[in-house]
Amino acid sequence: MSRPGGWWGSKSTPAKVETYTRWSFHSFALVEFVAAGGPVIGRFGHLGPRLAAPLLLMIAVHCALCTVTASRALDWVRGQREQPLRLLWALGAVSAVVTVAAVATAEHGPASRDVVEAVAGILMFVPCFGVGIVALGVRSRPRVFGWVAGFAVGTGLVSLPFGMPAPAALLFAVGMLLGGGFIAFTSVFSVWLLKAVYELDEARETRTRLAVAEERLRFGRDLHDVMGRNLAVIALKSELAVQLAQRERPEAVTQMVEVQRLAHEAQREVREVVRGYREADLGSELAGARGVLDAAGIDCTVTGSTTGLPAQVQSALGWVVREAVTNVLRHGDARRCVVGIRVLKGQTVRTVLTVENDGVPENGGSGRGTGLVGLRERLAEIGGTLRAGPTGDGRFLLTAEVPLPSAAGSGASPSGESTASPAPRTNVSEVMP
Repeated sequence: MSRPGGWWGSKSTPAKVETYTRWSFHSFALVEFVAAGGPVIGRFGHLGPRLAAPLLLMIAVHCALCTVTASRALDWVRGQREQPLRLLWALGAVSAVVTVAAVATAEHGPASRDVVEAVAGILMFVPCFGVGIVALGVRSRPRVFGWVAGFAVGTGLVSLPFGMPAPAALLFAVGMLLGGGFIAFTSVFSVWLLKAVYELDEARETRTRLAVAEERLRFGRDLHDVMGRNLAVIALKSELAVQLAQRERPEAVTQMVEVQRLAHEAQREVREVVRGYREADLGSELAGARGVLDAAGIDCTVTGSTTGLPAQVQSALGWVVREAVTNVLRHGDARRCVVGIRVLKGQTVRTVLTVENDGVPENGGSGRGTGLVGLRERLAEIGGTLRAGPTGDGRFLLTAEVPLPSAAGSGASPSGESTASPAPRTNVSEVMP
């Protein structure tokens, strides 16, 4: 057996609001029957079966029609069925017929106070509930209030031919306008609230899906950054080992041992990415860059120092060095590469990392690599910028700038510069492929 409250507890918040709204309108039928039919039942003996029974039957039919119409109208609001136009018109017509019948009974029925009091409940509640339920199935708010005003004026005018005095007919129309308007407003507000709850729930689900998508993009970016250089170096050293082996040189074994070490390092870094612990150390990346480029026959020079830089800045710039070196190995035919780090002081203190090489790709570096897109995202998180493109003299320049807290740049810069004017910002649209 399910635990008590399990049915309600298993529902989502929007479903709970919808259930509450539906049963609130279903309860209107009971409220209407008690309010309109109670006086008739209480005076059943005085009215007689021939008069009381038809009145109760009309009230019961109207209550049942209100319940069905409310249910179908809420289904339409939720997009589960088409707009119940026939039911809306039927409810409006039945409300008008019951109202006219009640007025006729009050004016031309038995001249008794019991009849007037019994019919008064019908005139007060039946048309108000009818118009209020019709409002559930009307899309436009002006049309809703048009329905209320039209029904109030119509019932007031129809009551005049049955002998109702003009002041009484006017009072009846005003009461109908106020009562019907209140229930119609309740219907409109309930529909708005139900839609708002579902829209908020959809927005929450969309936000959750976006968070998942962003995490997937972050993971893909980290995996690309981790594996890019390792695979490029493994391919380079494997090719070198093949050439040495073909010449029967013993150094081939050393190169394959290095390939094995790099493969194990790649495995370790992938596991760190999966766990979310991967951080790039700038000093280690600079040392690795120099070793890898030297092994590829590219003269590499590193200037500047990483001392005093915040860990967050070192991590971001470490990824930049790794991606830049990977691109130098993959593209162009570089013979020389210079990596420089310095701290510039101007309006803001910032660290500038430059990677320059003389191996511009054949396409001029006009493509947009996914690695550089990921680097821009990383740097943007800490307020940094990245520019990359050919300089026009056969060289390719990548520049990354990251702002520093004032305390980080209060002393001498890592390159030994105490003050330097801001470097001119060239507007380069091309990026390294």
